[in-house]
Amino acid sequence: MTEQLVRHGNITTRTRLRRSALLALGPGLGWMSLFLILPGCFVAILAFADRDPYGRILWTFTLRNFERLAGFGIFGWSGDMLYIFGYSLWVAFVVTVISLLLAYPLAFGIARLSPRGRWLALALLIIPMSINLVVRTYAWELLLAPQLPLATVATWLGIVDAGEALYPGSVAVYLGMISYGLPYAVLPIYTNVERLDPALAEAARDLYASRRQVFLRVLLPQTMPGLSVAVLLTFVPAVGMFVISSRLGGGNFMLVGNLIQQQFGVSRDFPFGAAISLVLILLTLAGLVVLRRHGGRVELV
Repeated sequence: MTEQLVRHGNITTRTRLRRSALLALGPGLGWMSLFLILPGCFVAILAFADRDPYGRILWTFTLRNFERLAGFGIFGWSGDMLYIFGYSLWVAFVVTVISLLLAYPLAFGIARLSPRGRWLALALLIIPMSINLVVRTYAWELLLAPQLPLATVATWLGIVDAGEALYPGSVAVYLGMISYGLPYAVLPIYTNVERLDPALAEAARDLYASRRQVFLRVLLPQTMPGLSVAVLLTFVPAVGMFVISSRLGGGNFMLVGNLIQQQFGVSRDFPFGAAISLVLILLTLAGLVVLRRHGGRVELV
């Protein structure tokens, strides 16, 4: 006998519920399978392929690409690849930290505005996200030109010599990457700040808590879910970035994204590029697992 259930006031069965769920999830799952899962599986397979002397792909299982990635080549071991990975993680870490330090006061400031001012501030924050990244990078090249105020201020501070531009260089790369990641850091934090319970902060102040204690023990735990998402949306793209580092770094700022772009666009070494991409995907998944287990689980102490 078929088990009958009551859902939203209607009598149904588990089979009908499963069918309804598949109909609702089907388009999304099909889209993800076609444009995310299948390409990811192809990259994983290609990472274990090889090339012949003419550059053609040989579909034979090999670990040579990962050995190259670990630094083992025909001339012995070299730490260049590991250095690029380590430096990319460091740059992404710095960009994420600075973006979060800027995002917190911005999120609180936007939340305190009037409804009209809040809408305007969010629009100004979101509009740059709709502009192509290449166009935004070219705009930074113009802003960092030697005749404009940013280069003049940098000259006063001794960062560059008089008459020189701020790019290519590390300062330009960090500015470009922070400007790219800042909206993605502000928006998740803002969604939590908007729903903060002010009574908790007032109670902490009534109990003679300092501003630092109020932030660390009351406000920060309530914004931890948004903070976790902000870290993810800022750190992961920064690790794989190549447009900003290529343009504003003058071709001398080598990150993992630039290394992947070189393998697919210049060297045409698709298996090695796929191996680098696979490692980057696995690192991203590991970060997701960590955030899934620990993100947002902060107790009010």
